[in-house]
Amino acid sequence: MSDNSQTILAPDGRKDSVIELERVTIRFAGDSGDGMQLTGNQFTDAAAHIGNDLATLPDYPSEIRAPAGTIAGVSAFQLQFASVDIKTPGDDVDVLVAMNAAALKVNLMDLHAGGIILVDEDGFSEKDLEKAGYKENPLTDGSLKNFRLIKADITASTVRAVEAVGVKGKNAARCKNFFTLGMMYWLYDRSPKPTEDWIQQKFGKKPDIAAANLSALRAGYNYCETVELFPVTYRVAQAPQLPGTYKRVSGNEATALGFVAAASQAKKNLFLGSYPITPATDILSELADLKHFGIRTLQAEDEIAGICSAIGASFAGDLAITTTSGPGLCLKSEALNLAVMAELPLVVVDVQRGGPSTGLPTKVEQSDLLQALYGRNGDSPVPVIAAKTPGDCFWAAMEASRTAIRYMTPVILLTDGYLGNGAEPFRIPEISELPTIEVSHPTDPLSFNPYLRNDRGARPWALPGTPGMEHRIGGLEKSSPTGTMSHDPNVHHRMTMERQAKVAAVASDIGPTPLEGAPEGELLVISWGGTYGAVSSAVATVNSRGTHKVGHVHLRWINPLPTDLAQMVGKYKKILVPELNVGQLKGYLQSKLLRPMEGLSKVAGKPFKISELVTAIEKSLGA
Repeated sequence: MSDNSQTILAPDGRKDSVIELERVTIRFAGDSGDGMQLTGNQFTDAAAHIGNDLATLPDYPSEIRAPAGTIAGVSAFQLQFASVDIKTPGDDVDVLVAMNAAALKVNLMDLHAGGIILVDEDGFSEKDLEKAGYKENPLTDGSLKNFRLIKADITASTVRAVEAVGVKGKNAARCKNFFTLGMMYWLYDRSPKPTEDWIQQKFGKKPDIAAANLSALRAGYNYCETVELFPVTYRVAQAPQLPGTYKRVSGNEATALGFVAAASQAKKNLFLGSYPITPATDILSELADLKHFGIRTLQAEDEIAGICSAIGASFAGDLAITTTSGPGLCLKSEALNLAVMAELPLVVVDVQRGGPSTGLPTKVEQSDLLQALYGRNGDSPVPVIAAKTPGDCFWAAMEASRTAIRYMTPVILLTDGYLGNGAEPFRIPEISELPTIEVSHPTDPLSFNPYLRNDRGARPWALPGTPGMEHRIGGLEKSSPTGTMSHDPNVHHRMTMERQAKVAAVASDIGPTPLEGAPEGELLVISWGGTYGAVSSAVATVNSRGTHKVGHVHLRWINPLPTDLAQMVGKYKKILVPELNVGQLKGYLQSKLLRPMEGLSKVAGKPFKISELVTAIEKSLGA
């Protein structure tokens, strides 16, 4: 069964019955001031608390604050939770919660026929309809006849519910997201207790706000119990999981934790120099909250200062990182070249977003790939690694850190807004499961030369202040192994080739490429980054029909490429490369593997749907 193949409509309509479902996709949508992200995150925590598998897709407006009630100001949070393993936040939506007319208009296209619409009638006044561009009220003109429409006066009911605790007016109305959340908890047969505990903790110093939110949450839950809006409730059982302790993590949170673990394994201090930028800022925030682990963060005045401070920290012996998104990577490029020339370990995280320029700050793309590979002056190679899921950001951060230290080179780690903001359950690994990260600093002056390379091509990481380790460092070309500045053409040629060979040698650390689906056959789909879940699910769907043999390779390392990739590609008649850009990976792979490939591009600020990929695969197969 592919994602979202199951309707949640009650087959019999009996009251007080409970229907077991395998998976459900809910989208909470409202004005950007309605608290939809908080509502979605709380429902996500409730699903995780029960043990569902889950995946989320927050969708923020790019404008800082569009006029309330307008199409541009709609904020949404999509969540799929399931009793089986899932890999995406879902294609079509089963339940759409629309807090006003604009939210309904923007999101209705993604609700499948027969799906549930829960609307706040108080958000459909004449003024609301006008702002949303409706000429007729969709709640009464029959245009929603193919859906199951549930109307409730959510705002008015919330205000009445919280009056008892002394909160009135706009402050009372702001609690309507908790009233709605209570309704969803009732519909999906789950306790509001985890959210009640969260409210008590979050608003412990503001007892009036805590009391209002608690009252709204409980009132929403009891409202469904009392007015019998829904004839049935639904239940999604716990998903099978490996034993262990789990937590819900976003990709940005997992990235931050991955660096913390890497620093611990390397027995190094962790330093982050960064300039806030959407959607990468959360990594800085997460690490700033972990100062009690000895982590140092610097909110720099700009992107250039952010990366330069990290280069300085690396020179001093820290595990140094810098984070950014899209246009910020452009600004870091000169200093990144300095790190390449100085041959210092550094990890640059690019949480990709829609571009170019300021672009779509809150939307997803994979269009920084060529910038990561080539966006510097001179021959300036750096390893490029990409995470594939929110939880995988943890492991990708560790791998990037290990490689940077092992090869004394900057490494670019690519995630994206879909991964960074999305969340999933993450099994907290045991320390014994973490990779070792070996670090050595020379102490013998007699054998030391700053550019004397080891068998991997890496130069020694000499710490400042170590007696006899004084050496030159900077952006000018050096002689090898002495490190003295040189303008000799032959020296520049040799050093350029040595830096290139060092990055190419990273391929020797890349294990066998994981392959899903058919090991040979008609079509190989090659993907990278946050498209993993949708592509994997689409390939599995096509193969399950038994008429075609389709394989799937998802690349973690993009520079260098895995050494077994060329052989693997040769086992298929055709190659398809889906990506959220205009074909950057396709062109790169064609130049490296010398095979014609088909591309599938989407540059809409949204991730692939599984159905889109299934259609593209079948078209490529001629099915």
